[in-house]
Amino acid sequence: MFTEETGIEVVYDEFETNEIMYPKVASGGVSYDVVCPSDYMIEHMIQEDLLAELNYDNIPNIANIDETYLEQSKQFDPENKYSVPYCWGTVGILYNKTMVDEPIDSWSVLWDEKYKDNILMQDSVRDAFAVALKSLGYSLNSTDELELNEAKDLLIQQKPLVQAYVIDQVRDKMIGNEAALGVIYSGEANYTQKENSDLVYVVPKEGTNVWIDSWVIPKNAEHKENAEAFINFLCRADIALKNFEYITYSTPNKAARELIEDDALKNSIALFPDADTLKNCETFKYLGADNDELYSTLWNEVKSN
Repeated sequence: MFTEETGIEVVYDEFETNEIMYPKVASGGVSYDVVCPSDYMIEHMIQEDLLAELNYDNIPNIANIDETYLEQSKQFDPENKYSVPYCWGTVGILYNKTMVDEPIDSWSVLWDEKYKDNILMQDSVRDAFAVALKSLGYSLNSTDELELNEAKDLLIQQKPLVQAYVIDQVRDKMIGNEAALGVIYSGEANYTQKENSDLVYVVPKEGTNVWIDSWVIPKNAEHKENAEAFINFLCRADIALKNFEYITYSTPNKAARELIEDDALKNSIALFPDADTLKNCETFKYLGADNDELYSTLWNEVKSN
């Protein structure tokens, strides 16, 4: 996206940033001014020296970002030198309360045979393995081959119960009462609950992934000061509120949250879970090319079994 007001190139798209954007930036073939990758990709880009350090004198609205999310960001940007949080959320279970036995509070329900053909899983290697690893009591960033193979076996065991491995379709299928349970992102869950009041979102007690998408500036950006001015604009409370209302994902902007008029939305435990809910949660780490290949190999075994 090119913005005439600032003359900068901006990229914000989940697949563009994480799967397609990285090699473009790494090769130097494209000169984006602002991009919005996920946490683990930011860590990767820092390791590869692809990002410019931010001049916070040009981003005074950083004061609107809640310290909680700046601390969370240190898991992938240890000194908060390179990134400004834009949106965040969790991965959890969305269930239809008319189709399950409540309460649902554990990943283990996704292995309950009574829900055979009524379970939707994410068609995503890291998300699927995160569910299995957390179910087993392991870190979702595990690189231990024994733990990963145990998680693979658990996913293979689950496979006969799964109606479908999907991504965006979880939302539509759950709204349409086509499944009882689905693994979903919290922002998507928020949207589904507006469309179907029987849907409930929970973060399982074993913990899950807390993800953060953040604005960064590539080192080869041609308009760095304008890029910082644009990030500052996005951190303005009224602008952050508009973005929150449009994308439905949780905002880390405390000033914007104060402006939310709907108390149910402002105090939603799905969108803004408390510290106790998040105590067993982790942010995805970049695990390196060898471990990425290992995960992909094991995921292919799950899918082909």
